Amino acid sequence: MIVVPHTLTPAEYLEQESNSQYRHEYRYGLAYAMAGGTDNHDRIIFNVLKAIDNRLGDTDCRFYSGNVKVNYKDDFYYYPDAFVTCDPRDRQDRYIKRHPKLIVEVLSKSTRNFDRGDKYEDYKKFATLEEYVLVEQDQQRVECRRRRADNTWETVIYGTGEQVKFQSIDLDVAIEELYQGLD
Repeated sequence: MIVVPHTLTPAEYLEQESNSQYRHEYRYGLAYAMAGGTDNHDRIIFNVLKAIDNRLGDTDCRFYSGNVKVNYKDDFYYYPDAFVTCDPRDRQDRYIKRHPKLIVEVLSKSTRNFDRGDKYEDYKKFATLEEYVLVEQDQQRVECRRRRADNTWETVIYGTGEQVKFQSIDLDVAIEELYQGLD
């Protein structure tokens, strides 16, 4: 038997999502249920958000965890693990942000290829995005992809004993802080 995926309009997706007890991401007409994360995944995000919160303080920038969506036109709605927006236009909608400056994803076996590939290509569509950060769960490895002035991207990888530079928000964090409290 062949299963034919049912496509949704963005409006249909948003209506279903507002009434669902489970979160779904939307990409080019298809909705995908999100899997639950591990305790290490959750702890890494907590550590990232704690570091960002301490850095941002009372600035005009806001950070969000995986409960707020980012959206680009009718193409996609994703729930990044963490992101920062400094754009005042993102204060209009409490559920969806459209102008992220920094996006962080914690990699898992089931999402690693998508986060590094198609999701990265989608995120690059945001003109405001300066930095995309991928954090490994199983080893101290953080990959920062940064947009250059000429709109090309460079990648910097940090490992054990190094300071991770979140260039887009001028934040340096010891990599050990991001992995603090993991089992």
